[in-house]
Amino acid sequence: MRRLSGRFRSSLIIGLQGIRARKLRTLLSMISLFLGVLAVVVVQAGASIAERALLADLEITQGYDGTRVMDMPMEQASTDMLAATVHGRSDAVAMMGVSGIVGEPGVLPVNPGAAPLDQDWGPAMVCNDVGCEPAPGVKGQAVEVRLTALSGDVRKFRPFRTVTGQWLDFSKVPAMSPKLVLNRAAADAFNQYRVPAEMRVGGAAANVTPQFVGVVDDGDMQPRAYVRLDELTTWLPTSRMADPMTGGEMRLLMSPGSPVEPVVVSKLKALGNEPYVYTVESRKDQEKQLTLMRLVFFSMAGLVLLIGVAGILNVGLATVGERVEEFALRRAVGTPRSLLAGIVLAETLLTGLLTAAAAIGAAAAGLKVVTMLVGNSQPILSDVQFPWEAGIAGIIAGLVAGVLGGFIPALRAAGIPIATVMRA
Repeated sequence: MRRLSGRFRSSLIIGLQGIRARKLRTLLSMISLFLGVLAVVVVQAGASIAERALLADLEITQGYDGTRVMDMPMEQASTDMLAATVHGRSDAVAMMGVSGIVGEPGVLPVNPGAAPLDQDWGPAMVCNDVGCEPAPGVKGQAVEVRLTALSGDVRKFRPFRTVTGQWLDFSKVPAMSPKLVLNRAAADAFNQYRVPAEMRVGGAAANVTPQFVGVVDDGDMQPRAYVRLDELTTWLPTSRMADPMTGGEMRLLMSPGSPVEPVVVSKLKALGNEPYVYTVESRKDQEKQLTLMRLVFFSMAGLVLLIGVAGILNVGLATVGERVEEFALRRAVGTPRSLLAGIVLAETLLTGLLTAAAAIGAAAAGLKVVTMLVGNSQPILSDVQFPWEAGIAGIIAGLVAGVLGGFIPALRAAGIPIATVMRA
């Protein structure tokens, strides 16, 4: 073991001496290899950042991985039951969506059905037992939003990004004037249309004067406003939220293993409803897409790396050709063939590691510059850190390139006969 350790140490020392003696050739080898290793580092860093960005967007719209989601029909008995069951719970949050129109009373909204402003979902409809027909009236200064009532802080399940203002504060006493937090689509709508601060909700006995307290990014293109359930029920009891005229949605987000789930399922079945329950598995669902993306980019980076390996191979063969007499003399004084091969491999491996360090440093500095330039306009880049996986990939790429580029020169150095020194 000591003998092998001594040979390894000798190879490293002589390899370092060879790099110092041939600085220009080492620099040429590093230049030919730099782009290949840098490509691997950039691809790995880009793949890691893209994966985090993709999962971050999915977490906003669907929830953290492992979150239990229960969708159920919005009916009068169901809304009362769900609100009572999750009241005061920290491991479950109910989301009840109804239609809300903010603006002039007695007019139709500019976006019937809470449609995005750049889309036309058709006219507002009024439905009854006979059928549905266009709603009477004319469009005015009013915007329709999906009003989502929350029983608790939903950000523990869906990490909304705060754009401006503040989020709903569930620790305070409910206000008579409901506080609303808008999503980006709703905020853009109210920036485009200056409407009175009066909101009408289907089923409510009177119009409400809301307070806009913040804007969040929830990943939804539909105008949506979030409100505390206990503030909305001051004007609209839960028993009247199920409005067949406007429709609604009801969802329950729960922590894994929450005791709320079996209770709600049993109560819904007793009411004649069958809920749909599933677990959020965004990473698993996107695994094939992410793997394919990595394969494509790593294939391109591998081609660039092979070009660098060819460059270091050529430099290595030329160097061995110039050092034939040196290696033959070392063989003549008893140096083993394995040590000669180790010297050449040590030089290429050290060159590969130095190149990897330079490529990792360049990539990290480039990411820092990009973050400083566009971090404010791209939230996903605002606090991004250089992925450690990219550094490991760069080191592995440098080592692999060193082995591939130095293997043939090492074999050639080990095969130099002792008689060569006699001819010299």
